[in-house]
Amino acid sequence: MSKDLAISNNAVDVKVSENDSKTFLGFWIYIMTDCVLFASLFAAYAVLHNSTFGGPSAQSLFSLPYVLTETLLLLTSSFTCGLAILSLRNNNRNKVIFWYSITFILGLIFLIMELTEFRHFAQMGDSWRRSGFLSSYFTLVGTHGLHIIIGLIWMVTLLFRVASNGLTNGSIRRLTLLSIFWHFLDIIWIFIFTIVYLFGVIPV
Repeated sequence: MSKDLAISNNAVDVKVSENDSKTFLGFWIYIMTDCVLFASLFAAYAVLHNSTFGGPSAQSLFSLPYVLTETLLLLTSSFTCGLAILSLRNNNRNKVIFWYSITFILGLIFLIMELTEFRHFAQMGDSWRRSGFLSSYFTLVGTHGLHIIIGLIWMVTLLFRVASNGLTNGSIRRLTLLSIFWHFLDIIWIFIFTIVYLFGVIPV
């Protein structure tokens, strides 16, 4: 039975076609492979987090209030991304653009703060080369930051598309996939915040 995307009564009634089903399945498979990637990086960090080789430890290096600010920014961006999807379901292009723009700004501020932290560590001589702990830290958090960059580029590209062409079938599908990707990054960051920063700064 063929299912098509229908827009009626100012609401978006998403009926997933067979091709859309394959697209979403393929995207979820990608998310699962990314889970494996991050699981491997978390495992490497768990093994190496005490390998400081005379360098700074997590407790002496990290600033919990700074990282907490980053966390609140990213969690807020997840909330605004959810509001964007609600606006998408109501076929409200202006609100979709507004809420995704807020999500983009919050994500960009988060990324700037993360890069500022990296730069600060490097200027103090605590780069990824100094110890196994720092190598695993920069690899794990940097990989997440790279995903944030990809998400921001994807987001701004779709915003221009929606502003130019409206809420087409293709843009609706892509915005939905972007939402899944962004929420996934938020979940990964919660694990990073807890395992890397919280457990590193607060003795358990």
